[in-house]
Amino acid sequence: MEELDLLLNELKAKDFFKEQELCIIGCSTSEVIGERIGSVGSMEVAQEIYEALKAIEDETGVSFAFQGCEHINRAVTIEKAQFNPLTMEEVTVVPDVHAGGSLATYAYQHMREPIVVEYISVPKGIDIGQTLIGMHIKHVAIPERTSVKQIGEAIVTIASSRPKKIGGERAKYN
Repeated sequence: MEELDLLLNELKAKDFFKEQELCIIGCSTSEVIGERIGSVGSMEVAQEIYEALKAIEDETGVSFAFQGCEHINRAVTIEKAQFNPLTMEEVTVVPDVHAGGSLATYAYQHMREPIVVEYISVPKGIDIGQTLIGMHIKHVAIPERTSVKQIGEAIVTIASSRPKKIGGERAKYN
C-alpha cells in the first residue's frame, strides 16, 4: 500500500514514533477499500497494514495498540507486556471481523500475547477511516499534518498530544 508506506516514512522522518511509547491505531478496512465503515472488512487489507506497522515497530521501538470497532466499545488490543494494571482494565473479548474490526482481529491473531483492555490513554495515534481514536488520546490532543491525507479511500487523521497548561494569568510555560 503505497500511501501507507509514504505516511509511515513521513512520520518516521518527523520522529513521530518513539521507543517504548504506545501509539493507538484505528482502522476501517472497509473505508480503505471504498466502502462504508463497518460494512465489509478485509483481512487482506488488515494484513498489509499490520505488517507495515510491525516493520515500523521493529525499526523504531514504538508499540502499537489496535482499537476495535464500536461493537466491542472501541476496546483496545495490546501486547500483554504493555499492560499496566494501574491504568488499564483487561476485558474478556476476542476481536472478530464483524465485532472488533479486521485490523484488531488480525493483530490479536498475530501478536505474541494479545490482551484486550477497555480503555487506554496514549500520547499519539493514527486514525484510518474516521474510527474515532480520540477517546484514547491523552489530553491535550494536537493534529499532526502530513502530506498523506488518505490511505486507499479512507481519510487519515494523525494526532499527538501535549501536557495540559494549568494555572492562571501568572503561570509560565516553556
